[in-house]
Amino acid sequence: MTPQASVFTNRKVVFLLATLCCLLWGSAYPAIKNGYALFQIAPDDIPSKLVFAGWRFVFAGLVLLIVAAATRKPVFALDRRGMGQVSLVGLAQTTAQYVFFYIGLAYATGVKSSIMNATGTFFSVLLAHFIYRNDRLSYNKALGCVVGFLGVMVVNFHDSLFSLDFTLLGEGFVVIAAFVLSAASIYGKKVSQRIDSVVLTGWQLGIGGVGLLVLGFAFGGHLSLPSAAAFGILAYLVALSAIAFSLWTILLKHNRVSMITVFNFMIPIFGTLLSALFLDERFLEWKNALALVLVCVGIWLVTKEEKTPARA
Repeated sequence: MTPQASVFTNRKVVFLLATLCCLLWGSAYPAIKNGYALFQIAPDDIPSKLVFAGWRFVFAGLVLLIVAAATRKPVFALDRRGMGQVSLVGLAQTTAQYVFFYIGLAYATGVKSSIMNATGTFFSVLLAHFIYRNDRLSYNKALGCVVGFLGVMVVNFHDSLFSLDFTLLGEGFVVIAAFVLSAASIYGKKVSQRIDSVVLTGWQLGIGGVGLLVLGFAFGGHLSLPSAAAFGILAYLVALSAIAFSLWTILLKHNRVSMITVFNFMIPIFGTLLSALFLDERFLEWKNALALVLVCVGIWLVTKEEKTPARA
């Protein structure tokens, strides 16, 4: 399907907006961990973490739907099929993905989580091969996937290199979250061809957020607002979600999957640097530097054949 020509296929616009999205997502790693501390959520209190995530996305969805309504977009014009599609995107891309992501982030450092999450780029490339005829897996893409996953392996080695520092609840859940996001985003790209991108993002964030709240409260989660700083970090995460997800949905709508996922290399870079800055995590280790280089080289190989603005 070829979308109409749009400013969102302009390379300069794509670069600026995709970079902004990745900067925002990279900043989510230290913001979420600081949020846990400010809201006094214990490391093992998973239900409360889900409630925290749920309110974040419910409010983000409401903000986008209010903006959409104010600009006279068809917020309430979805038919049964459309609402079903939007609900599926929300429950997968927001509820399921963030159940894995928030749990994983609680058991892994922000630096490692930001790099592990880069596996989503490779999942997107592989899934696009089977879905889009003009986005097939080439030699460069296959090699890039291998190099990128090698980078993910490197960051999980101890300094001794004799054992893997990898847990299912930590790094494993972050990788699962990356896969779920990739699959849901590709499905969301299809849905966005018939539903306005801002409306789609608003509904899916809101529905997905409600799903997280239901799960969190069902298992005994709770959330109080202890300080202005806690409100500020929640407000930042709400704005982050509303801006980044809506822009990314728009970019995916108007471009090939591989054309946009090339910018994902910025997420582990921003995430690593910001985590080191705000969480006082160690960054200047050889394995982190090597992993970042391998991940970036892998993504470059995956997308190096893109020479012109590409459309799905």
